[in-house]
Amino acid sequence: MIVYLRVLREGINFAINALINNKLRTFLSLLGVTIGIFSIIAVLAAVDSLKSEIQDSLKGLDNSTIYLGNFSFGPTEVPRWKWEQFPVASYEEYQYLKKNLNQAQAVAFNLNVRNETIKFEERSIENANIGAFSHEYYDIESLQLDHGRFYNELESNNGAQVVVIGHEIATSLFAQAEQAVGKKVRLYGKKFTVIGVLKKEGSIFNDSKDTFVFVPVNVIRNIFGANNRNLFPFIIMKPLSGTDNEAFIADLKLKMRLKRGLRPEQEDDFFVNQLQGFADAIDDITGTMNLIGIIISAFSLLVGGFGIANIMFVSVKERTNLIGIQKSLGAKRRFILYQFLFEAMILAIIGGIFGLILVFFASIIASQFTGDFEFILSPFNMFIGTVVAAIIGLISGILPALKASKLDPVEAIRTGM
Repeated sequence: MIVYLRVLREGINFAINALINNKLRTFLSLLGVTIGIFSIIAVLAAVDSLKSEIQDSLKGLDNSTIYLGNFSFGPTEVPRWKWEQFPVASYEEYQYLKKNLNQAQAVAFNLNVRNETIKFEERSIENANIGAFSHEYYDIESLQLDHGRFYNELESNNGAQVVVIGHEIATSLFAQAEQAVGKKVRLYGKKFTVIGVLKKEGSIFNDSKDTFVFVPVNVIRNIFGANNRNLFPFIIMKPLSGTDNEAFIADLKLKMRLKRGLRPEQEDDFFVNQLQGFADAIDDITGTMNLIGIIISAFSLLVGGFGIANIMFVSVKERTNLIGIQKSLGAKRRFILYQFLFEAMILAIIGGIFGLILVFFASIIASQFTGDFEFILSPFNMFIGTVVAAIIGLISGILPALKASKLDPVEAIRTGM
């Protein structure tokens, strides 16, 4: 063990001497490793950060949340021409499922409408996101209110002209968010009373409930029609805690088929989408992004590996005389081999550390320019970067180390003289 520690110490000394005595050559050789490690860790950090932001934006929704509508959130074997003819989810079906799904904690109805301008006196906000939901959505998504309340069942069913607004909408229209409650705003050419303000959530890709205006779904039905296909209606369900989702979905499909009068031989004319499936799709997408980024970054590491191998071959040539002396004094082949392998790994790790430092500062700078989006440089990713750098050094140093270990001591001394 002492011998190996001594070899490691000498490897460190040789690596440091190489850095000091051949600054430009070493810098150019390590540049590839630095860029390669920077690329890989930057990709991992960016993908981890993106995944974290998406998960944070979805944390209000339970993974068991189910969406029933006339199209699928993901790939489907049903031909497009067929599902385009599926009937849309109706308000009557929402009421039917709400009454007959015994294992449902909450069932809500949703219509998707385009962005609108909301006004208060002389102030206005264009392209405000409109969320048209029945009152149960408050429980399904566990919305957090800063001031006021969410609309109740009576207001939802009657299509009362009340709204709950996001934090950014409130602060843009009013001097302070708490002043919004009780004020009258104009939307769709009508006056609505603000009854609640949501807590500040933050955004991802400029998408956040901070810019949402929630209105009772029957307000939209009264304006655009009771069952307007162009509003892409959805019935949203959240099963009771502990409910088997597969059994719940089976019961849901059975009741929908009965409601629509489908015969046993007929296929479903609706889609049941699970949020868990969406979360799994995100994992697949981020995994693919990781893989593609790593493959691209590997080319930089390949260049860095060639640089390390080059500097080690030069190092072997420069120290041929010293190698001959060591072997003539009894140094074994493995001692010489480990000496150069350690040196190659240390040089690569130094390059990797520079790469990690670059990622660290790049993540800080990037976070400053992306608002609420924060880049995450995890200790695990830093560990991966260090290990990858060491492996690159090991692979790059094998051939030069083998060449050095096989030198004949007499020939080495004569050549180095």
